[in-house]
Amino acid sequence: MKFKVLILWLFLGPLTLVNAQESLKESDKNAIEAVLKMQEEAWNTADIDAFMEGYWKSEDLAFVGSGGGVFGWEATKARYQKNYPDAAAMGELRFEIIKMQQVNEGVAQVIGKFILDRENETLSGFFTLVWRKFGDQWRIVSDHTSSSE
Repeated sequence: MKFKVLILWLFLGPLTLVNAQESLKESDKNAIEAVLKMQEEAWNTADIDAFMEGYWKSEDLAFVGSGGGVFGWEATKARYQKNYPDAAAMGELRFEIIKMQQVNEGVAQVIGKFILDRENETLSGFFTLVWRKFGDQWRIVSDHTSSSE
C-alpha cells in the first residue's frame, strides 16, 4: 500500500507544483496592479522619473521594443526620455491586463495591452512584463513592448 501511495505521489505531485506555480496570490496581483496604476498616473502627468519607479533599478533590467534591446535602468530611462520628450509626446496612457500568472516563487509574468492617446493619434500594442518580488515590492525586471500597428 505504501508503495502505491508513493508511486501515485510521484506522478501527481509534479502536477500540483505546476498548478501552484501558475497561481499568484491575490495580494501579489493587487501589488502588481498598484505599480501599473502608479505608472499610468506618472506617465499621464509627464513624470518619467516616477514612471521608472516601477522598474528594477539595476543594470540587469532588460527592455525590448521595436528599436531593439536596452539594458540597465539608466539606459531604459534615457530611452523613454529620448522617445517621449514632453507631455504631448507622452499623451494619455492606459494599460489593460490580459493575463497575470506566477512563474516561480517571487516571479510573475504579466501580458497586457497598452493604449496611448495623443492629440491626433492613438497608438496601441502589447507587452510582456516579467516581475520579481524584492521584499514586499514587485518590480519589472524585463519588459518586451511591441506596437500593434
